[in-house]
Amino acid sequence: MKYPVITITREFGSGGRTIARQLAEKLGYDYYDYNLVQKIAKESGLAESYIEEHGEDANSESSLSFAWNNWGGSMSDQLYVVQRNTIMDLAEKGKCVIVGRCSDYILRDREDTFHVFIHADPKFRQNRIVNVYGETDESIEKRVAKKDKRRIAYYKYYTDRKWGQANNYHICLNSGLLGIDECVRVISEFVSDNAK
Repeated sequence: MKYPVITITREFGSGGRTIARQLAEKLGYDYYDYNLVQKIAKESGLAESYIEEHGEDANSESSLSFAWNNWGGSMSDQLYVVQRNTIMDLAEKGKCVIVGRCSDYILRDREDTFHVFIHADPKFRQNRIVNVYGETDESIEKRVAKKDKRRIAYYKYYTDRKWGQANNYHICLNSGLLGIDECVRVISEFVSDNAK
């Protein structure tokens, strides 16, 4: 198999997590998302709720800060290092789909890893957040903007790259246009075609 590891980076509300889970089922791969949080919690000794809440928090606005102070004094830097090590260990085992947490960047030098970015227009994402996630606590527009801002800052801080930039991925798919099932089909066919 040419691509025993697949990373899925996604916009909030785009269905990237669902695509990743269905893709893993279709390919017979392990799926790492919430169970990745459990592994990180075990490794770090931090509570799962803390990791889930702060696993995508950047320590500061400076992208050079982490590069110069890898273990830093901050909890977010230490959490990132544990996440990075866990993701690298999972990739070594192979046959897995890993969701988010800069996995595309962490595994960027592996030739056996296929990187996917899932995006959609704001209306599709907002509808999905309400209808699938059931979130109505605050305005959906604000929720999407806040979540995107956090992910963009986190990714920039730890990778010094622009989140969602097409040349960081093998393929970028618009789930609002294609639909969830078609995204799964496209990715699995590409991986299967390239497995020969």
